[in-house]
Amino acid sequence: MSRLEIVSPSRARIVMEELYKNLERRIEASPPGLCPVDMSRAFLELAHAQTCGKCVPCRIGLGQLEKLIENVLDGKGSMASLKLMEKTALSIMESADCAIGYEAANMVYKGIIGYRDDYIEHIAHGRCTCSYNQPVPCVNLCPAQVDIPGYIALIKEGRYADSVRLIRKDNPFPTTCGFICEHPCEARCRRNMVDDSINIRGLKRVAADFAGEVDPPKCAPSTGKKIAILGGGPGGLSAAYFLQLMGHQTTVYEMLPELGGMLRYGIPNYRLPKDRLDEDIRAILKTGVKIKHGLKIGEDISINDLKNAYDAVLITIGASTDKKLGLEHEDAVGVVSAVEFLRDVGKNIIKDLTGKNVCVIGGGNVSMDAVRTAKRMGAKKVSIAYRRRVADMTALPTEVEAAVAEGIELRTLMAPSSIDVDENNHIKGIYVKPQMISAIKDGRASVKATGEDDVYIPCDILVVAIGQNIETKHFEDAGIPVSNGKIITDSTGAFKDMPGVFAGGDCASGPATVIKAIGAAKVVAANIDEYLGYHHQISVDVEIPEASLEDKSPCGRVELTEREACERVLDFEGVENCMTEKEAKQEAGRCLRCDHFGFGIFKGGRESIW
Repeated sequence: MSRLEIVSPSRARIVMEELYKNLERRIEASPPGLCPVDMSRAFLELAHAQTCGKCVPCRIGLGQLEKLIENVLDGKGSMASLKLMEKTALSIMESADCAIGYEAANMVYKGIIGYRDDYIEHIAHGRCTCSYNQPVPCVNLCPAQVDIPGYIALIKEGRYADSVRLIRKDNPFPTTCGFICEHPCEARCRRNMVDDSINIRGLKRVAADFAGEVDPPKCAPSTGKKIAILGGGPGGLSAAYFLQLMGHQTTVYEMLPELGGMLRYGIPNYRLPKDRLDEDIRAILKTGVKIKHGLKIGEDISINDLKNAYDAVLITIGASTDKKLGLEHEDAVGVVSAVEFLRDVGKNIIKDLTGKNVCVIGGGNVSMDAVRTAKRMGAKKVSIAYRRRVADMTALPTEVEAAVAEGIELRTLMAPSSIDVDENNHIKGIYVKPQMISAIKDGRASVKATGEDDVYIPCDILVVAIGQNIETKHFEDAGIPVSNGKIITDSTGAFKDMPGVFAGGDCASGPATVIKAIGAAKVVAANIDEYLGYHHQISVDVEIPEASLEDKSPCGRVELTEREACERVLDFEGVENCMTEKEAKQEAGRCLRCDHFGFGIFKGGRESIW
């Protein structure tokens, strides 16, 4: 007789594993706008089902907590119920024998504190304040509210020019965003429930590549109003485009030789080919936007001068200055900011770094741009020194993977401690202090020094990429509120005591993404129009194809391919390849067309104007 036998998964276990995966996909695709109280109840019910039942806090306490939340949702709760829930949750947290009970009760407790108003609304009025007013997750998560299902449906039909026109209703940079958008829209795509999210950015690239040059719509009759816009980046140009379509005359003031801001002078050509950026800019300029180059706010022009000469002023100067390490010898020869380093390349000032060692400090997208650019400039060795782990980097995972594929060395858990210079004040290297992972604070793991000796990284060039700021002195002098390196506005982009002056984009939000700057520009443009006494509407005359209701069987996601790493590091040409037409139509066909039911039933039709 055998003493033991090899255990193989039972059929029940296999089915349960599938259930877990399905649950993961549903959580990943959970759209914004769900009732937080109901989500707490659902989470608590799941946690209760996971308990072993051996301790009273889990077995009994979680069940009681669940009933209390159900009473609130059913309109049977009271303020006394809320107090009892809080006490019960704290009691379970203090007495549960394992993490299942503690974490379940902790989430309920944090919810009672964090969205107490939602509980009170249910108790007092028997209703949910978290109105599910946007049932199409991709559109809701797009800062510019682009009609994503609509333009994907047009791509599936091969109507690429119409797809670009539809995108431009909300975003005048379809080509640019097809290359470099961080695609927050994909995070909650409901296709995740079936297999994987739609490649929305890749399809936007398809529309831009296959459509060719598409003229902008006609502008409304002239209003005679003049608007000054400070900054020719994505925010400033987007606002100028929308205001021009409304019939106002905009003039963009740009201190650099060409338009585009950080799109031109911060994002390298291999990620965003500048001839493709120019496609979007040409379309914007066709609306009649005027440009004045080489004028810097605070030196060549002032806010007060512009207020006197124009009917409204919009500040969209971005975040184009650097943050410092705060170390001795940071002014040494060979120490440069990532902003300066990338701006020179954007101006086509490409230094020969052949045989040199380059080290970049930072873990964001800008640092990835810097290291990959240095590699293309001929550097012998390029390293990143980052004080946290790879998993903590704010750079897109695809950017980190691309950098590693191109031969970039990642030195993680290393914090800069001192800069080593020679007798001529030229950098020789940097000492970094080894770190270890520590307590999680605000959802992110912090680090602390290990106590080990500093590590020396020799380098001829040190690029600092730890963040960006704005130049605030002139604005403070002009009476514009500034705090923590940001211009402070209200939610409309206006200032309380300065009528006619507005601000938006990175200078008001802090460094963010291109699509967020475009979304902010859309808001501010509409509010400037209202301030001037108008109510123009931006619309597009494009008919969206009817949704096909055939079954959607699981299908793999089409990813954009890239040129081989050994080839692309030798030049600054574009890295990504566009989909083929066949791939694009297959990918567009994966879209579940949430808009057919979402826009149609909950909202009475899609938003064709704003």
